[in-house]
Amino acid sequence: MSAQTNPAATLQDSATFDPDGAAHITRIVPMPPTISAEAQKWLDSLDQQKPVPPEPLAERRAHTDTWRKMDSAEALKLYPVKVEEAVLGGVRTDIISPLSNPTPNRVLINLHGGGFNSDSGSLIEGIPIANLAKIKVVSVYYRLAPENPFPAAVDDVVAVYRELLKTYSPHNIGIYGTSAGAILTCEVAVRLKQLGLPLPAALGVFSGLADFSRPGDSWQLFTLNGLPGMLQPTDPKQLPDDPYIGKTDRRDPVLSPLFADLHGMPPTLLVTSTRDILLSGTTVLHRALLKAGDGAELVVFEALPHAFWYHFQLPETKEALELMAKFFDDKVGR
Repeated sequence: MSAQTNPAATLQDSATFDPDGAAHITRIVPMPPTISAEAQKWLDSLDQQKPVPPEPLAERRAHTDTWRKMDSAEALKLYPVKVEEAVLGGVRTDIISPLSNPTPNRVLINLHGGGFNSDSGSLIEGIPIANLAKIKVVSVYYRLAPENPFPAAVDDVVAVYRELLKTYSPHNIGIYGTSAGAILTCEVAVRLKQLGLPLPAALGVFSGLADFSRPGDSWQLFTLNGLPGMLQPTDPKQLPDDPYIGKTDRRDPVLSPLFADLHGMPPTLLVTSTRDILLSGTTVLHRALLKAGDGAELVVFEALPHAFWYHFQLPETKEALELMAKFFDDKVGR
């Protein structure tokens, strides 16, 4: 194709490096033929979107709530379940129960994504897994930053876990989450160990990190949408303030479990993708778990951005949800 009909043809790959190793990179990345047609169409739609500058928190929460309600309704249509509100340990939750052939005496705790300052995935994450795994899911509405910085969210989940221990054996409990919820899953596991509480049977870390002290490589390469969007490099020597972290030491072993004793952690499934902003964080945690002698499985999907499994039109989403559900069915209460 000529440069006139293909503007990308006038560009060339390039890479130059500063004395400190900082890279200035231009790359031409064709649409990957290794993903489904639906995923290709979705990536193309992301490329067409105009970059959106950071929103005030109130607007972000309003937009997130609108999107979450729409996607939750889609999830419920595709994966029918029963949803009931409940308060456990003083914390608001949704109890998501499979409609057919539920396995008794097993429960999963879901911790939603949303950057710790909004709820982007509570029912979106809980509904499909409850339906597919035939296991009850407790979706936790933990307190959000900046009003409630670390460790408020951790404390809320620990309170729910303590309450569930009154009914369920730890061998019959699993904990999982996406993005902020994946990070929180690791933090809660470390906190449970510190408190001397029995650990759950399994963990699901679906696009997370375990180190707030150092930005990973993928954080510098990708946005939430992968390649498109506004990207502001983070200076590793001068990290910006984080409302979730507050005044906590970034190497606190609960905040950043990479600095905790990870020996004896439950079997863990980690899922990410090659254009995920948290690809680095997920893979670094996987290696740390292996180094500690823990059972950890890592699945990396091709070419898709952060938390793609929120998008039900993708065959890759169906694949991801099914492998997540199978992991918990295999590990919890077995």
